[in-house]
Amino acid sequence: METTAMPEYERGLTFEKVWAMFQETDRKFQETDRKFKETDRKFKETDRKFQETDRKFQETERLIKENAERQKETDEQMKETSRKIGFLDNRFGELAQHLVAPNIMDKFNTLGLNLTRSSLNVKIKEPKNPDVIAEVDILLENGDIAVAVEIKATPDNKCVEKHLERMEKLRHYALRHDNKRKYYGAIAGAILSEKIRQLILQQGFYLIEQTGDTVKITLPEGFKPREW
Repeated sequence: METTAMPEYERGLTFEKVWAMFQETDRKFQETDRKFKETDRKFKETDRKFQETDRKFQETERLIKENAERQKETDEQMKETSRKIGFLDNRFGELAQHLVAPNIMDKFNTLGLNLTRSSLNVKIKEPKNPDVIAEVDILLENGDIAVAVEIKATPDNKCVEKHLERMEKLRHYALRHDNKRKYYGAIAGAILSEKIRQLILQQGFYLIEQTGDTVKITLPEGFKPREW
């Protein structure tokens, strides 16, 4: 009977050695499984954080869109408010001849200006040039003096700045045409804050204010109109 020889690597194996090998293999398997579970846990944690970040990003994006919508609504409201203010100013300008124009020259003449002519909506242009240099709501004149009156429902800083620019343009226009008259400025308003009232006067403009169904020229003590 032929017998098969035991392989060299199996010689000397004992139950204890084989058991130890199984235990080591099992330990390594469990360690691998533990690492796999740890990796899986970290992956799930990363995925959770990613989802949380994505949720926050979507929430931020939603808030940005909501803010954009609110800003759009605010812009529309501001445009509407600006339109209404502009409409009010235009309407007041249209009513100027009914409220300011009829007796404003007489009121200036009581101050000793001796004005002789009043014109509405005057456009200052160079001869043969269609470009408008300046527009004046009411221009009061005589041979020596001219008063440019700007009319606004609610005068503000911008109104004052623009009238200063207008007066400079009128002065330069007059010099180019050898017109040596004195130019004065005036601003008429229906609603004025105390700050704007003081600014108008500080810039040397006559201040024309509504009083009842007419207007008055406000002249604080010591006021001296600016000459252009």
